[in-house]
Amino acid sequence: MLWVKMSACSLIMLVGIRLSLAVPSTQNDHIVKDFKARVARYLDFRKNEAGSAPGRTDSPDKLAHNQQGLAIEVQSLRSDAKQGDIFTPEISDYFRRQITSILRGPEGAKIRISLQNAEPVRLTLRVNDVYPQEIPLQSTPPSLLSNLPELPKELEYRIVGRTLVLLDIVPNIVVDLLPNALPESGK
Repeated sequence: MLWVKMSACSLIMLVGIRLSLAVPSTQNDHIVKDFKARVARYLDFRKNEAGSAPGRTDSPDKLAHNQQGLAIEVQSLRSDAKQGDIFTPEISDYFRRQITSILRGPEGAKIRISLQNAEPVRLTLRVNDVYPQEIPLQSTPPSLLSNLPELPKELEYRIVGRTLVLLDIVPNIVVDLLPNALPESGK
C-alpha cells in the first residue's frame, strides 16, 4: 500500500513538473507572437507609407539612388523610432535566452568559431540608421538563426559585435537593435 501511495505521489509530482514546464512554452509562444506582430506592423507601415521597393533598374547607381531615397523616406516617417520598439524588454530577454542556450549547446563552439572567423564588424548603430554600404554585413550562422523567430524576406538578423541587428534590407535601415544579445566570450 505504501508503494501505491508513493507511486501516486510521484505521478502527481511528475504531472506538476510537466505542467510547470509547459508554462514557459506558452509564455514563449506569446512572446514570439508579439515579436512577429511588431515586425508585421513595421513592414505594413513601411510598405504603406514609404513604399515596398526602391524601384527596378539594371543600373547599380540608379538602384543605390532609389534605395537611398526609400531610406530617407523611411527615416523621415520613423523619426520617433527608438530602440525597443520591436525588441521590448520581454522579447529581448527571450532572444538572449535563445541565443545563450544555443551557444551553450552542442553547436555553440562551432557558432563561436564561425563568428570569430567572419570579418569582424565594429561600428555603432542606432535605430533608423542606414547600414553603411562600405561595411560588410557579417552573416549570422544558420544554426543560430534556426533558434530565432523566422523573419519576412525583407528583414534579416545581423550581428555587429555582440549586438543583434534587425535590418530592413530593402531600404537598408536598422529597424531595431538588441545590445548584448551574444554573451561575452567564455560565458
